[in-house]
Amino acid sequence: MTRSAISIEDVPINNFHQLMTVRAGGGWILDGYILSIIGVVIVQFSEYLKLDSFWQGLVAASAMLGTFCSGFLGGWLTDRIGRRRLFFVGPVLFIVGSVGSFWVESGVALFILRFLVGVGVGLEYPVAGSLLTEFLPQKHRGRRLAALTILWFAGAALAYMVGNFILARGGDDAWRWVLASSAVLGVLLFIVRLGTPESPRWLMSKGRLQEAEDIIKKVYGSSFSLANMPEQEVEQKVSLTDLMRSGYGKRMLFVAVFWSAAVVPMFAVYSFAPVVLQALNLKGEWASFGSVLITLLFVVGCIVATRLIDSLGRRPLIIHSFLWSTLALLGLGVFSTGSEVLVLVLFGAYALFIGGAQVLELVYPNELFPTEIRAFAVGMGSSMSRIGSAAGTWLVPISLQSIGIGNTMLIAALVSLVGLIVSVWLAPETRGMSLEMAASLER
Repeated sequence: MTRSAISIEDVPINNFHQLMTVRAGGGWILDGYILSIIGVVIVQFSEYLKLDSFWQGLVAASAMLGTFCSGFLGGWLTDRIGRRRLFFVGPVLFIVGSVGSFWVESGVALFILRFLVGVGVGLEYPVAGSLLTEFLPQKHRGRRLAALTILWFAGAALAYMVGNFILARGGDDAWRWVLASSAVLGVLLFIVRLGTPESPRWLMSKGRLQEAEDIIKKVYGSSFSLANMPEQEVEQKVSLTDLMRSGYGKRMLFVAVFWSAAVVPMFAVYSFAPVVLQALNLKGEWASFGSVLITLLFVVGCIVATRLIDSLGRRPLIIHSFLWSTLALLGLGVFSTGSEVLVLVLFGAYALFIGGAQVLELVYPNELFPTEIRAFAVGMGSSMSRIGSAAGTWLVPISLQSIGIGNTMLIAALVSLVGLIVSVWLAPETRGMSLEMAASLER
């Protein structure tokens, strides 16, 4: 087959793809860092700012609320004005929100700044995810998109390591430096994204064919052209009503529910990891060891799931992920007063098995929708999942006080069970399909 006959879907990975993965993946590292760093210092800033359980939960949930608000808008703007323009907004908001957190003197101020940071996170999902998806060839798309979730947990692990390092060597105001530390990553991310081109798929959908061809030649070589990039025809003007009526409503329901079921228990637990572990009778060194172990197992679970995504398939992976993580959460609820070892085994099992659903959060929505509504659909999915995460995170300290740790874990198991039921009902298989075939309603 001559190079001119090769589809963009079948080209080998080149240096541009590697750089694009770094540019997009850096956002997930920073997202994991920013959303997790709050859990490292929640005890310290709550004491300093004199926050009760209501405000502790509200501040912890503020970033998720920001993500909810910006996901809808970010997805719509990404499809409307392009991917590249918004690719730099997230890092700027990360920097501003992180630096501002250094000087906060009230729970309200910290809530507002964390909300601003969450807006940046909400933009990352549709913008960075769409850009990377639309450049990656079919053979490598699933694993590369799944790997973004690994980077999220790597960022979360980095937050705990850096945060505890600063706390151990700082004074009473060390928590301020911890919250501000994410600004460094924000600056690095902004710099590495300089020079990113617009998506040729998006340019083609807007009729800007010459610009699209110029980028194709720059990325893939002078022998490539628009003829090497297949694209399906869909309606140009897309609204929420159009999305639902066109036949993508059921897919949107699946994405919103499974994504929410995957992240609500995880964020609720992860934002209050030290508090939850203490409630499960893990004190002192056990609590510190447990936090590190669970974080590492989240990463391991995502790595294993990424390796299985093409061999096992998307549908079996998500069903098994929800099945075993639901059983682990159920065990935590039933044996919440068990030994330290039993609690760690069950908590570790949840962290390990939920990896399958976690890595599919970016794979499924990016594969199931066409170019014109891809970012919009991803933004909707991330927004709906984050409102659930925000509610869950806000309610954790209240739930621990009112109904106890055992019942709190049983509620988390119920949420995971909903994810299992919806996945059995609606999860499709997209393994081995081109982006156009996976997004088509006619397959």
